[in-house]
Amino acid sequence: MLRIGITGGIGSGKSVVCRLFQVLGVPVYDSDFRAKWVMANDAQLRDELVAAFGPETFDAAGQLNRVHLSRVAFADAAELARLNALVHPAVGRDFAAWSAARAQEGHRYTLKEAALLFESGAYKGLDQIITVFAPLPVRQARVLRRDPHRTPADILAIIGKQLSEEEKMQRAHYIVRNDDEHLLIPQVLELHAQFSK
Repeated sequence: MLRIGITGGIGSGKSVVCRLFQVLGVPVYDSDFRAKWVMANDAQLRDELVAAFGPETFDAAGQLNRVHLSRVAFADAAELARLNALVHPAVGRDFAAWSAARAQEGHRYTLKEAALLFESGAYKGLDQIITVFAPLPVRQARVLRRDPHRTPADILAIIGKQLSEEEKMQRAHYIVRNDDEHLLIPQVLELHAQFSK
């Protein structure tokens, strides 16, 4: 079974492309969603997070205290690196177990959606990579429509922490152009046909 990564900058349309693959019956591992689940449910990771960031990391009900974690980890590059060093391996273990289950179900390939696929090193455990590309003005407009609480400066700050689109495209095996000029469905169908052989 092929394990294919799908990445792209904020507002590029990764989620839309993944939904198209899901309509075709392809299992998609959403790294952001699963990371939140793993942080809340993996006992070893919970202990490591409390040891690293204090008992306030989880509230009295045992729920992840995102406000505390954001305040502590995202304000300091070293603390963010520390958080990632704990979370990324746990997500990697979760993905390995998820992939094994999908292989047993007989799927020809799966997708792993992750905004920071290259930055986290997760691409190393995958067979091929798709980058979803959209020009910066298109991405900014999409995010502002989707997330009205964000400002243009917020979006640029997020983009500044991600690899450039040019580097992602150079490192990818396939590029899906979601630039409002190319149709998405034919691109997805073509890739699906290739991966299903």
